[in-house]
Amino acid sequence: MVFKLKENITGLKNDINSICKKTGRNVEDITIVAATKYASAEQINLVYGMGLKNFGENRADQLEEKYNIVEKGAIWHFIGHLQSRKIKIVVPKVELIHSIDKISTLSKVNDEAEKNRKIQKLLIEINISGEETKYGLRPGDLPDFLEKALDYRNVKIVGLMTMAPLTDDFGLIKNIFRRLRTLRDKSNKDSDSINLSELSMGMSNDYKIAIEEGATFIRVGSKIFK
Repeated sequence: MVFKLKENITGLKNDINSICKKTGRNVEDITIVAATKYASAEQINLVYGMGLKNFGENRADQLEEKYNIVEKGAIWHFIGHLQSRKIKIVVPKVELIHSIDKISTLSKVNDEAEKNRKIQKLLIEINISGEETKYGLRPGDLPDFLEKALDYRNVKIVGLMTMAPLTDDFGLIKNIFRRLRTLRDKSNKDSDSINLSELSMGMSNDYKIAIEEGATFIRVGSKIFK
């Protein structure tokens, strides 16, 4: 298992280096978030020892369980749909929540962050593809959402997140990621109060395209752990 994990991580880093060289991007601007949905605490600790420090969990209960076993230096991200009743579990443990798409959820995160005396960093999830099965704001609703979010003092919106369809149509995927980057750039241009620097996009099947289109976080699970 150790050899396979090392081989997977080396391959992933080589891919990132190659794409950055081709596109003129800085490798340091891209953070690998190892998605732990199907990974054991033992695997996570091994990967941590191999130099990956950022881990993303989809489920609050699994986050709680793994958080208490995995090395304390790990940086945790919540990358799944956040249920209101799970906010009190997630907020004390994570550096970044990738999946905010309702003001009501943001408000409750703000309240929990205040209780924990922290400023919780957030990404807004955008449903660029328009798929009914996916969570996320419609792109046209983002300006109003960002304006309302300014009223909350214990959260900080630092960027946007999206998921592309599971498809072999790489042109479609590329277009979706490009649209998220364009939306981020337009939001920054349209408001002096907004500074969105991060783009969380790209998973094991499409992270190469995401990096080409400006991803700063890639959420990679099976590429590492299988």
